[in-house]
Amino acid sequence: MRVARKEIKDKNILIRLLSEAYVGRLATNRHDGYPVIKPLNFLYDEGKIYIHSAQEGEKIEDIKQDNRVCFEVDFPISYVKTSGSPCKAAYRYRSVIMKGRAFILEDRQEKIRALKGLMEKYQPEGGYGKIPDEKLDLTAVVRIDVEEMTGKEDVGR
Repeated sequence: MRVARKEIKDKNILIRLLSEAYVGRLATNRHDGYPVIKPLNFLYDEGKIYIHSAQEGEKIEDIKQDNRVCFEVDFPISYVKTSGSPCKAAYRYRSVIMKGRAFILEDRQEKIRALKGLMEKYQPEGGYGKIPDEKLDLTAVVRIDVEEMTGKEDVGR
C-alpha cells in the first residue's frame, strides 16, 4: 500500500466492515479480456464470500472460464470541501478489497447454509420460510475463497 498510514491492519475491523456492508462489487474477467464489475448482495463467513445468482449469465460464464475474482466493499463517510487549493479537498471513506477464487457450489447443504445466511443478514428479524426445493434447484450459489484481503481508510485522523 502506497500510503501505509491508510492501511487497516486490524482484521477484526475488516470483518466487521464486511458484516455491515449491504452491497459488494464483484470483478470478473470476461472472455474477451475485459474486466467486469457487478454490484450485488453478499455474505461474508469465515474467510469466504457467498453470493447467489441465476444459473446462467455473464457472471457465471466468467467464473467458469476464469475463477480468479476481486471483491470490494466501501463506506463513504464524507466529502471535505476546500475554499483554497483543490489539493486540500478530501474524501473520507473505508474500504475492503479481496482477491480470491470463485466456485459454483454443487453441495446442496452448503447452498442452503449460504442462502440462509444471506437471509439472516438482510432480514435479521426473520419472518421468511424455508427455501422451496424448486427455487433452490434454479439458484446458483457462488463461494469465493478469499486469498488476500486489504483494507484502507481515510477518516480524517
